[in-house]
Amino acid sequence: MHAVSEQGKCVASENAAGQGKNAASEPTTEQGKGATSNHAFEHSFAQAPKQEESPRSEYTPEQVSEQEQSASHAQLHESDTLLRSPLNHVDIPEQLRESMTLFLRLIRRVISEYDHSLRNVFDTLLADFVEADNYARLHDAKPWETQTSAANSATQQASSTATSQLGPSAAKSDTYTCAAFERAMNTIASLELHQAIMLARAFTTYFHLANLCEEHYRVSALRAREKDIPVSRAHNTGVSSNNDLNAAYEELSEQCGSHEAKRILTNLEFHPVFTAHPTEARRKTVEVRIRSIAALLEQRASLGGPSLAENERRMLEEIDALLRTSPIGVKKPTPVQEADTIIDVFDHTLFNMVADVYRRFDDWELGDDAGCVSPVCPAFFKPGSWIGTDRDGNPNVTAQVSRVVAEKFRVHMLETLASATRAIAATLTLDAVSTPASSDVRALWKRHVEMSEDLPARTPALSTNELHRAVLYAIELRLRATIDRKADMLYASAQDYINDLRIVQNSLVAAGAYREAYGALQRLIWQAQTFGFSMVEMEFRQHSLVHERALADLRAHAHDDESALQPMTREVLDTFRAIASIQRKSGVNAARRYIISFTKSAQHVQDVYTLARMAFACEADMPTLDVIPLFEQVEDLENAIDTLNGIIKLPCVQKRLDETNHRFEVMLGYSDSSKDAGPTSATLVLHKTQQSIAQWASEHNINLVLMHGRGGAVGRGGGPANRAVLAQPKGSVNAFFKLTEQGEVIFARYGDPVLARRHVESVAGATLLQSAPSVEALNTTAMINYQSLADELEESSKQHYLDLIHTEGFAEWFSVVTPLTEIGLMPIGSRPAKRNLGASSLDDLRAIPWIFSWSQARTNLAAWYGLGWACQQLGSLERLQSAYKNWPLFTTFIDNIEMSLAKTDIRLAERYLALGNRSDLSTLVLDEMKRTLQWVLSITGNRWPLEKRRVLGPLIRSRTPFVNVLSAMQVCALEQLRQHHDTLSAEELHDYTYLILCTVSGVAAGLQNTG
Repeated sequence: MHAVSEQGKCVASENAAGQGKNAASEPTTEQGKGATSNHAFEHSFAQAPKQEESPRSEYTPEQVSEQEQSASHAQLHESDTLLRSPLNHVDIPEQLRESMTLFLRLIRRVISEYDHSLRNVFDTLLADFVEADNYARLHDAKPWETQTSAANSATQQASSTATSQLGPSAAKSDTYTCAAFERAMNTIASLELHQAIMLARAFTTYFHLANLCEEHYRVSALRAREKDIPVSRAHNTGVSSNNDLNAAYEELSEQCGSHEAKRILTNLEFHPVFTAHPTEARRKTVEVRIRSIAALLEQRASLGGPSLAENERRMLEEIDALLRTSPIGVKKPTPVQEADTIIDVFDHTLFNMVADVYRRFDDWELGDDAGCVSPVCPAFFKPGSWIGTDRDGNPNVTAQVSRVVAEKFRVHMLETLASATRAIAATLTLDAVSTPASSDVRALWKRHVEMSEDLPARTPALSTNELHRAVLYAIELRLRATIDRKADMLYASAQDYINDLRIVQNSLVAAGAYREAYGALQRLIWQAQTFGFSMVEMEFRQHSLVHERALADLRAHAHDDESALQPMTREVLDTFRAIASIQRKSGVNAARRYIISFTKSAQHVQDVYTLARMAFACEADMPTLDVIPLFEQVEDLENAIDTLNGIIKLPCVQKRLDETNHRFEVMLGYSDSSKDAGPTSATLVLHKTQQSIAQWASEHNINLVLMHGRGGAVGRGGGPANRAVLAQPKGSVNAFFKLTEQGEVIFARYGDPVLARRHVESVAGATLLQSAPSVEALNTTAMINYQSLADELEESSKQHYLDLIHTEGFAEWFSVVTPLTEIGLMPIGSRPAKRNLGASSLDDLRAIPWIFSWSQARTNLAAWYGLGWACQQLGSLERLQSAYKNWPLFTTFIDNIEMSLAKTDIRLAERYLALGNRSDLSTLVLDEMKRTLQWVLSITGNRWPLEKRRVLGPLIRSRTPFVNVLSAMQVCALEQLRQHHDTLSAEELHDYTYLILCTVSGVAAGLQNTG
């Protein structure tokens, strides 16, 4: 096999000087003492022609390896200067560089202990890819020049300026860097398969550690920044709060007045909905080890001498285990197992984090009175979940699964509240002399005694002398009775539990024990208000077509027994019965939302209410339902107002509006709209639709809630959530922001308590500030001023995108040039990649694997395709730069695309696209990729992607060589499977596929987004 194809080669490599034998082209076949379970093959990963070496950079791993072969582990400690070289070509914060250098040294040591020759190859590949992506290469505009024509004169000028600023080194470096790239590809091509697998696992392990370093740095930076910030508004000496939520509230108060700001604050709600969408490519067992290493890194700064040595030994132990642990799980998780993701995040961060957020707000606003007076911060964080309830195209999610997951959440939440209540009771040792109980507390105690006659026997002394404490123990017992569903003592709702806590709190206040009333007890009240008894508000989702088929089946068997119905129809009916059961146990809010995928008419909403009624013999047994239309295709978004007009005329909807103060939810899908019409068109159509829906809601006196079905990737509406909120049109937020959080986004945003707190404060602050008159005026004015520009970009980008995906054979080509098939084999979620409702094309492919696949192929096509063409057709850089400067939506959109382009690599993209043997399609994609980058750089005024992003830009560039190693391995393995599938043995097919899956996991960790 020749991993280095003639198609897509860098021309410069043909002119490379000093042709010589590649020192790493014949790696040893000696297996390390930690041999993997994967077989070593006699036939190598490839037998590619060997090229002579071009001059290398100063960092020469072969030389380092020769020196270190006889070195002791102590000498390895002294090689930091050499190790820092792969990170020295970018300007990252020194603290971050130190920790990344540490982990690079440790991973090299672990690899060396496993197989010294393998570490030599690790060093060689890293050196070559560092050289291939050196500073001059990153600045050189020539590789991005379009094959057809420059976008316009402004773009040509920007490209020329960038090149001239580099000086002569840029042109000189191109020969060496391209030769280094080809040399690295040949090294990979010559690897034996078992070596490639272990190298992929090694680089994947490094990315897990690098991500940990970045997280640790962000936490340290946040803590350092807060040291110089006043503790409260009262102590403010001109320095504003570092807390985005407090800062937003101050700004809102200045613009609206304190009374209006308090009203908006009271209505504030941030509602993240955690989903089980399969975008987390990391095993749960890997997450556990990463947390262990994170704890060791946190301790390291305060250690020295033997303690520091022991810390490093334990790090090596964990890293060695990571390397030896397959990054690919044995099997896909079940929906019930996926629920553990939320429980884990709840235990590790959410439960305590939300109370910290509320308390920090109070600390700033109330100053010295915080914790002594009634709080001002509402419990605005309201988590939701689709896990175990999203049955759209997932046959693994059944009514029984929903019941089991809901019960799992309920029991865990009640146990957590019971433990927290008991912990407070244990410390509430205030006696009757110093803190007499109120009459309400005494009455509450008597009521509990009536419920359980043995209660006084359990706490004889407390019931007379420490009644507050005795009542809290009784409350704990009632919580545990609620778990077991004991009718005599159970709480009917979370509000009843909160009411009992309020009675105790008010009694403490009346007795003058203010700190005890508004300290730990207030935290518990906040936590109960936030999570209730259900932990999350479960949301059910199903495809409109399933409802249509179920109704047709029911009407065809109107006089038959239910056993005559199709299995899917019975499942639909059972789903409504499961919702009713959950509501009876955990309250209406635990499961009242029902989302309809692909809502195209008001009839689709009526279908849900009709099916819900048909599921019960008695109407009184029906659950309370808020049926939510989901508009996700461009045509449906454009017709949304007509559909909504029909929906609010339905009697069942009108009844619910009267019950909820005219509150009505609408969900917008970013994923399918982007796959349907392209990212530029989808972004602009979605924004226009939000504006129209907000205006519609105002005209019909609707208290609108918009739910944003966003993913982690740019092609699915991803990007900083706070900036997205501030860019929303007037009337579309109203102090309420709801969005989906999934996969790697959940772990990134909520995996660390400090970062989770920062994220919640940032989004909540933006949600408040979006109601400020200045923000509303800015968005409204910008939308008016740039509407014509948006219309032109939307139309031309959509057409160019559709021309590509409707090209004959595109779907087949896409599945060949990306690891789409292999991604479908990854055990990262219970949901299939397709809905399986009858289609067999891109139309039925879910957006996540569509975006995930292009990300892996290092093109990120789903994030930007069509933008460059649309800009070229517009032909006015001045208009685009004006929109970028003055329109928040366009600013955020261009910045997100710039970030997405920064994670691409055109040399590797060429290799992937060449696998499909369709030069016409490859040319379309590559030309648009270059064209889009030229326009984005011209619009932003940058010379290279993210040039002005002081931290993010260098961080992404520091990762590029490491990611490129994995991508190169992946494309070589794909070439084997695509071109030699029929001649490979079953064992070889298995192991090439396994190698690809390992690289998929590693690239996902390196790029830090999947779908």
